[in-house]
Amino acid sequence: MTEMIPHDIMGYDRAITVFSPDGRLLQVEYAKKTVSQGATAIGIKCKDGIVFVADKRISEKLIVPESVEKIYQIDKYTGAAVTGIMSDGRVLIQRAQTKAQSHKITYDERIDVLSLVKDVCDQQHIFTQYGGARPFGVALLIGGIDTTGPRLFLTEPSGIYFEYKATSIGEGAPIVKKYLDENYKDTISVEQGIKLGISALKKALGTRFNKDRIDVAVVSKKSNGFKKLEKPEIEKYLKK
Repeated sequence: MTEMIPHDIMGYDRAITVFSPDGRLLQVEYAKKTVSQGATAIGIKCKDGIVFVADKRISEKLIVPESVEKIYQIDKYTGAAVTGIMSDGRVLIQRAQTKAQSHKITYDERIDVLSLVKDVCDQQHIFTQYGGARPFGVALLIGGIDTTGPRLFLTEPSGIYFEYKATSIGEGAPIVKKYLDENYKDTISVEQGIKLGISALKKALGTRFNKDRIDVAVVSKKSNGFKKLEKPEIEKYLKK
């Protein structure tokens, strides 16, 4: 449960650069709250790649499900799942894509996942330091394969990042994390990771779960890099 902010420090949330008397940047905390209310996204590091599973959270019957994106390709062997304010997410994804392309052109090699994460977090952090702007109300799960193997990172609105074996962001994160704690194994394969991610999302959504809400993507050498699963492929895992 999110901690309530006392009324006597509420005035300190008017400017992003002002600390409250107890040392808090309230606008950054509000941005984190926005992320916690976003659609659930899951990232799983497997022995042979990375799995992303996300809830599209389709709010209207007439929306075309395929038009709702929560998982994005950054380069051939890197992808990201986003939750929070999706317009903020698109800006950071575009920045990451540009950074990856620029690195490839300049050095004739793919950028490693950590360098990409650091660049995104630098941008997120800048918007916690200067007036006239607000923090990015979005968190990203960035995962891929580089020379060190599969790696998965979580970035937060404050600009901090952590590396994970498996984690979740969004409204269903507490339930998903508990499920992953109980069922994740270091030896898990991409195929098993997809099943685990879908099962975890199903656990979090409960009766709201249906196949049109699921977005799944993998990054592996078997799939020749980033690959987003089509609906028929996802349905196969629902039947298993």
